[in-house]
Amino acid sequence: MTTINVGERRRTTDSRPVITDLIDEETILAIAGEAWISLVGEDEVLVPLPTDRSGDILCSWVDVVGPWTGSVVLTTGRATAEALARALLRESGPEHLDAEDVADAFGEIANVVGGGVKAALPDPSVLSLPQVGNAPVVRNPADVCRIDLVWRGEPLSISAQGALPPLPAPSPTRENEVS
Repeated sequence: MTTINVGERRRTTDSRPVITDLIDEETILAIAGEAWISLVGEDEVLVPLPTDRSGDILCSWVDVVGPWTGSVVLTTGRATAEALARALLRESGPEHLDAEDVADAFGEIANVVGGGVKAALPDPSVLSLPQVGNAPVVRNPADVCRIDLVWRGEPLSISAQGALPPLPAPSPTRENEVS
């Protein structure tokens, strides 16, 4: 017996959703705030403030694949990523954190924040394992939702950025010709 997939498919003329159609900065801030309380500590707060990120930058991210496809990216300085790792590990962390310890902890924070963003998006969506390094390239500047924050006086940004380039504008046909 042959089965036929009768699920809804996106037509080539349909537009692909951008993240700002699905989620806003307030939602990302709420998700990040919950993650900070559960992972870093109840006394740890994120303050939404525009910041300048310069110097030795480190990014951690997870990819989301579903109706919206992209990455949830945390970006901060390496020293701040190490402080986050220490706060996450608390007393169980070694006296000296090596690069792998920092990457694991910073990646876990991206995983929790990314999981919260994924939960706020339409189903079905899946989440990749966290990665740490240079952030994925922004493919479509219109498909980015970013918040700039300060944690312990240090800059941190969280963004949901689309992984796909914008779709080309449809060319006029007889039915939709522009006069």
